Amino acid sequence: MALRLLVLLLAVLLTACVGQHPLPRPDQVASPPLRFAVPTVEKRQLANGMRLYLNPDHELPLVRLSLMVGAGSIGEPASKSGMLQLYAAALRSGGAGQRNPAAFDEELERLAADLTVNGDSYAVSCGLSLHRADLQAGLAVLADLLRRPRFDERRIELARRQMLEGIRRQNDEPGAIARRELRRALYGDHPLGRTPTVETVEGIERDDLLDFHHRYVNPNNLWLAVSGDFDPDEMQQLLNRWFGDWPLRIFEPQEVPPLTAPLAPVVLARHKQVPQTTVLLGQRGITREDPDLYALRVMNFILGGGGFNSRLMREVRSNRGLAYSVFSFLQPGRRLPGLFVAGCETRTASVDQVVELIRAEMRHMTAEPVSAQELQVARESLINSFVFAFENPHEVVSQAMRLDFYGYDEDYLQRYRERLAAVTADQVLAAARRHLQWDGQTIVLVGEQPAHQGQGERFGLPVAGLSAEQ
Repeated sequence: MALRLLVLLLAVLLTACVGQHPLPRPDQVASPPLRFAVPTVEKRQLANGMRLYLNPDHELPLVRLSLMVGAGSIGEPASKSGMLQLYAAALRSGGAGQRNPAAFDEELERLAADLTVNGDSYAVSCGLSLHRADLQAGLAVLADLLRRPRFDERRIELARRQMLEGIRRQNDEPGAIARRELRRALYGDHPLGRTPTVETVEGIERDDLLDFHHRYVNPNNLWLAVSGDFDPDEMQQLLNRWFGDWPLRIFEPQEVPPLTAPLAPVVLARHKQVPQTTVLLGQRGITREDPDLYALRVMNFILGGGGFNSRLMREVRSNRGLAYSVFSFLQPGRRLPGLFVAGCETRTASVDQVVELIRAEMRHMTAEPVSAQELQVARESLINSFVFAFENPHEVVSQAMRLDFYGYDEDYLQRYRERLAAVTADQVLAAARRHLQWDGQTIVLVGEQPAHQGQGERFGLPVAGLSAEQ
């Protein structure tokens, strides 16, 4: 009884308060404007040219380092395709300094440190994370890795065997086949279009790895980003201790071979006994310097990059139920034109319908302006995702390093949001008309192929490369 009386009394009091001070409607609530400033990163440089990017954060007693070497697979000769991948694996696992591979791994285990080495088209990247108390020992390990790598022959052969096994299994996944075939069709015999083969990997020698390291791993070709629990002055002193006596050396920057003229669009069909067909439509895209970059980002979001907010998802999945997921993505190239790709997985019987629907949405994008609501959602979503990219202190500093590495303008981050916010529907339409080749894209199909489908035309394009399962 006492509990009921208490509840009744609280209800009466709440009603009286609401009556005297009515609650505002949602549209009457004034929200403060979102204010966001791009985090600043301290930039320094050692006397030997090694570039430093520092972002102290004392929340946890941890330190993370990311390092970039200014050379990548873009310079590989065709006969040595896969060399950078083998180099990265052998650098990480081959020992360094006075430590053989086993001792090197034991030292990392003793420090509870995580060390990674990876390569891409334009750079070799190293990552190291460890406890603040082990910073000096960790920097000693990193210095040995960069300055005194051992490239143990047995570890090279182990990495080679792993690569060869990966090549032998490269046709297990339909999506991997489709991506590889699309890049090969769009870039031809260019490093961006090549993939390692058994012959090229077997032809890579230890001297090739040593030559690459000697040519490009120099202090004035290194960028280092550090975040975590450290003092910037102390960090510079430590880096000077381990890297300061590494002399600057004049070297020839890695050449980026130019692209040849685009190949004529075709339909590439690969037979694979799977219940669904992987569908990709692709073309060469733009570089980061293209003036249509921001309009194309908005266009891509509306077309297929915005998930359930995109036209492709709405039309192909929601309205037709022809695919679980359908997408498009725009990958602006950092130094050479990147890719624009749309695709999905669908039943073999619905491949033709899906391709025509994707093409129809692209054609529609070039025919009339996007709606005001689509434009607003796309701009706001892209701007908000940009803001959330700065939640991680290490991502802040490593992003600053990458932007400098690739030569972005100093005000790129500061003006990114305003440039997106300024995109208009007319600009999206004009950019789509200039760049979106909806009827001239290469189409890759990996899955069961119709028995009657052979050489000839499909979707108005010649069919090429139809073969048995590879």
